[in-house]
Amino acid sequence: MSDPVELQGIPSSATQASASGVQDPAGGAHLNESSLAPVDRGSGAWSFLAGAFLIEGLVWGFPTAYGVFLVIYLEDPAWASQKHARGLLPLIGPMASGIMYSAAPVTYPLAARFPSHRRKAMWLGVVLIFVSLFGASFAHTISSLLALQGVVYGVGGALLYAPAMYYLSDWFAERRGLALGVIDAGTACGGLLLPLILPPLLNRFGSTKVLRFYSIVCLGILVVVLPFVRGRLPEARVMHGPINPRAVAQHRFFWLKDKTFWVINLANTLQGLAYFVPLLWLPTYASSLRLNSRDSSLSLALLNAASLVGRLGNGTLSDIINPWLIASTTLMLASLSIFVLWGVLSYNFAGVLVYGIAYGCFAGGWTSLWASFVRPIAKDDPTHTTSMLGCLMLFRGIGSILSTPISTALQTNFQSGFGDEPIGTGGAYKGSYEKVILYAGTCFAAAALIVTTGWIMSGTFSIRRQ
Repeated sequence: MSDPVELQGIPSSATQASASGVQDPAGGAHLNESSLAPVDRGSGAWSFLAGAFLIEGLVWGFPTAYGVFLVIYLEDPAWASQKHARGLLPLIGPMASGIMYSAAPVTYPLAARFPSHRRKAMWLGVVLIFVSLFGASFAHTISSLLALQGVVYGVGGALLYAPAMYYLSDWFAERRGLALGVIDAGTACGGLLLPLILPPLLNRFGSTKVLRFYSIVCLGILVVVLPFVRGRLPEARVMHGPINPRAVAQHRFFWLKDKTFWVINLANTLQGLAYFVPLLWLPTYASSLRLNSRDSSLSLALLNAASLVGRLGNGTLSDIINPWLIASTTLMLASLSIFVLWGVLSYNFAGVLVYGIAYGCFAGGWTSLWASFVRPIAKDDPTHTTSMLGCLMLFRGIGSILSTPISTALQTNFQSGFGDEPIGTGGAYKGSYEKVILYAGTCFAAAALIVTTGWIMSGTFSIRRQ
């Protein structure tokens, strides 16, 4: 690694705010470390964490619960009868989450380079999220629904999310894994509550009124929460001095040459290609087993509830236990849950619920391990940390978007009605979801094998985190 380089507009992390002080943006004075809010503790850190948790739940929870909307759309002739409905309707939710993931390599560096504009970006994101959902309620074509509920929503979420993740490095150092797990758990909470709340509303009022109602509620909550999601360090500070662009690039992107990082990212991509498949199709699969809309939505809700356990558990354990061990174990167990619990035993309501819980626990906590994977490479530098997290999010976003057309194409004799799947042990391997199950389970198994290989390459064989 080259010598440290001063980067314009990039704030120091908690570990970089030295005793010599941080320059006050209002003038030439310096702020001593003792004058800043404490790291890993205190009202500032915990209020930030609570606010980021709520933002995650609202912004990411909605695409995670899109499977509930998909069932309604596929059963509504006004949508299902339109051209390419089978391919485009399932793409809306994954498109939104995929854009939020994939935009990270752009939004993260911009958040680092222009610290004084982070708050403006977050407020713009709030406006776009509201406009996307409220506007989608007036859509009459699938293309306009995809553009608003998918693309515009994803852009708004990306603008809102990137500054919040950058602030994470300011507020948390030793407890960063736990903090990322808590924030990540917001998605699971949103994915738990929305499938329980939305179906009765959708059945009573329809998707149009529900989208308008949710857009207003989302706007109100975000306006209240956003003031608490702020940085620990002065945002307007700009470090002046001569800059060598080549030296900056070498310093900022040295991790691109790290083999361990690319092993992690390869496993991350495979996990992304498989993870979103059950989230999207489980309610539709449950409906095909002659389960009503309440039971179908409950299966998705319990999956997301279980992923809350996985996210918090992985985030907490990764501060103590070697993340390679956690990753290889959970990825393999997720693969087995797909092959056995979905493929063999999910022929009735109980089987679907057991599968959803197991899958959520084992697969849901993957992203909570990211902070522990990148920490040894980034050396707690916030710029390197956010750059690597952005790259991981990019490839996961690509997986999110591609998983939908792949899983749709793999389905045979696709039907959106009730009672289409064979009933009985192993019935899923005899129906239209056979290839989908084999695809998702194989991706997780391959990711587990790659992580195990990376663990061997890293030479860190201890159970406890180094």
